[in-house]
Amino acid sequence: MPEPAFIPIEFKRLDPDQQSAKARAFYEMLRTRRTVRDFAPDPVPFELIETAIRTAATAPSGANRQPWHFVAISRLDVKQKIREAAEAEEREFYDHRAPEEWLEALQPLGTDWQKPFLEIAPWLIVVFREDYGLMNSGDKEKNYYVMESVGIACGLLLAALHAAGLATLTHTPSRMGFLAQILSRPKNEKPYLLIPVGYPAEGVKVPNIQKKPLAKIMTLIS
Repeated sequence: MPEPAFIPIEFKRLDPDQQSAKARAFYEMLRTRRTVRDFAPDPVPFELIETAIRTAATAPSGANRQPWHFVAISRLDVKQKIREAAEAEEREFYDHRAPEEWLEALQPLGTDWQKPFLEIAPWLIVVFREDYGLMNSGDKEKNYYVMESVGIACGLLLAALHAAGLATLTHTPSRMGFLAQILSRPKNEKPYLLIPVGYPAEGVKVPNIQKKPLAKIMTLIS
């Protein structure tokens, strides 16, 4: 087994004031991110999507396997197919599969089986998790901490898109297998997250909900 190779880290240590200012600015930016379900059809340059995906791909991953694949879609006919398939699954979910307590939890968000944003948003990004790698020989290569790794990448993707001045929605249709079929993805990939991306529609409003206070989500041991 070859010896691992190492290179110098690209890291610049900041003084305390710079650290505080950067941390606060990042928080103030991200605290304004909200899920949007009503998009404007205005076009978004692919460069912004590409840069955000590049950012997502900097995420750490188990054994550096990078078990993700991002499909960026702007073609209307493909978006229409995705909407039709998603609405069929979602209607079945809302009408038959969802337990009552789940529907009650969703009620403040005002969601239902209709998903016009899948067609109206100028871009859809479908994130696939790679459950195992496929080597040139056709043999499988084990991936590690797949769900955790892809989750981190998705968090970076959402932050990057928000920083670029774009609105997003994290959409997980109940049963997402149709995405692999429509997008012709290989058997080792499974849909993880569907993200419509664009600008909010004029006058759009979002649910009046709040994040939990810090005291509820953090424990300090010092």
